[in-house]
Amino acid sequence: MDMLWNGWGDPARATPLPDTVTGLLRDLLGVKPLDAAPLPLAEIDVPGPGLDDAVLRALTSAVGDRADGVRTDAETRLRHTRGKSTPDLLLMRAGDVSDTPAAVVLPDGHDEVLAVLETCAGHGLPVVPFGGGTSVVGGLAPGRRGPFVALDPRLMNRLLELDEVSRTARLQPGLRAPEAEALLAAHGYTLGHFPQSYEWATIGGFAATRSSGQASAGYGRFDEMVLGLTLATPEGTLVTGRAPRSAAGPDLRQLVLGSEGALGVITSVTVRVRPVPEVRRYEGWRFASFDAGAAALRRLAQDGPRPTVLRLSDETETLIGLAQPDALGASLDRQDAGCLAVVGFEGTEADTAHRREEAARVLADGGGTFAGEEPGERWAHGRYSAPYLRDSLLDAGALAETLETATYWSRVPALYAAVRDALTGTLTDAGTPPLVMCHISHVYENGASLYFTVVCAQGDDTVAHWTRAKHAANEAILAAGGTITHHHGVGTDHRDWYVQEAGPLGIEALRAVKRTLDPAGVLSPGVLLPAD
Repeated sequence: MDMLWNGWGDPARATPLPDTVTGLLRDLLGVKPLDAAPLPLAEIDVPGPGLDDAVLRALTSAVGDRADGVRTDAETRLRHTRGKSTPDLLLMRAGDVSDTPAAVVLPDGHDEVLAVLETCAGHGLPVVPFGGGTSVVGGLAPGRRGPFVALDPRLMNRLLELDEVSRTARLQPGLRAPEAEALLAAHGYTLGHFPQSYEWATIGGFAATRSSGQASAGYGRFDEMVLGLTLATPEGTLVTGRAPRSAAGPDLRQLVLGSEGALGVITSVTVRVRPVPEVRRYEGWRFASFDAGAAALRRLAQDGPRPTVLRLSDETETLIGLAQPDALGASLDRQDAGCLAVVGFEGTEADTAHRREEAARVLADGGGTFAGEEPGERWAHGRYSAPYLRDSLLDAGALAETLETATYWSRVPALYAAVRDALTGTLTDAGTPPLVMCHISHVYENGASLYFTVVCAQGDDTVAHWTRAKHAANEAILAAGGTITHHHGVGTDHRDWYVQEAGPLGIEALRAVKRTLDPAGVLSPGVLLPAD
């Protein structure tokens, strides 16, 4: 099943807004009902492909002359237009098809990907990989106008190899995460990678964007799981990962991870796997303040025991109940809401029990109050619901969007305040005072990731309205010593700030790599790196 073309996921799973939240939107934020409903798919006027017959024949030949290997019908192309950021969805709802690909190509195997890339390079035709379509940073359309091809790897959806002695698996990039988990679970293994996009995102997309899952405290980020990659480029094949660790020069895996389609198309990923856990336990802890909760999380991250899931909502996010979308608004009348931490443990029965007991001592010593298993289990039950909630907020006339960053522990308080103030000030000055919420989403020994959610009235030009606020937040992130992205990726939305973060010499080094692997400049131009 394909994702909703102008929203998130399965339309049957829409999350209705409670009356308390609807009233809050109206009374506190001035949200007004929309004047018109989004355009239905049948009413969207999609121009023709605009590709020469010779180019279409060459693309079809590249995928073995399969009848369904190259698709140019309007609906398929429309469903491969943009990603799932709020600006993306607003443009789709308005019927803007300016970023619609000229064709969607579905290769089946590494050799066909190579042939497609060679064809595109020969015709100067940009090509953008399109996995699950879950990008929220403008990563699924070139940063310049003109015809382009979307390369969809959905036919490349196999478990190629499972090495149970080494506990590794080689997966194709088009596997959606639930499919990968099912294939591994049949042999008793798991990746342990469960980002909010889990139900729709693909293995290739995880690697190309350095994805981080909600259980990263225990399983690690996806880039930490990757032991080897195969990359198809217009100039040939790059194979990395002969051993789990090596001193044979710079690690080329790190060059491919996070490259977002700008250097090539990932055609296989070798990852480490772990046994499916015997038990999973999730619980809640409450802290009087965000600072107190963050200090307790830091102790666990640095000195252990390390839970599998560890996250902390600030006071506003806890009060609204955003950590538990199916109970949204339930805490609005609580005077002791404080800050909710969700702590999860997965593994063997004995190990889980031991870590829970030891972690409880640390959390209590840090001022935490045990809130029982219900808050943690409720979070686990609704962990993939937030994007559906965003659709409902957009339907109600609200602007809802997220952004994230990361920094060292010593800089977390300043970064938190800087981003919150930049968003609040910019949107308030524009006449739409926002609700700004935040949680610590991923922890490390040396730092943490901050994940912000913003809700306000849409304004007259909603895309431009949010763009100004996002730019102010980006500037605040860099000024406060944060990274421009922790796990959403760079895309086109963060590109100009990534250029500042990497510095001119770093960007020129990446340009040199791109010129070697993609001399015609057809791989995701303008994504990650400014187009030449």
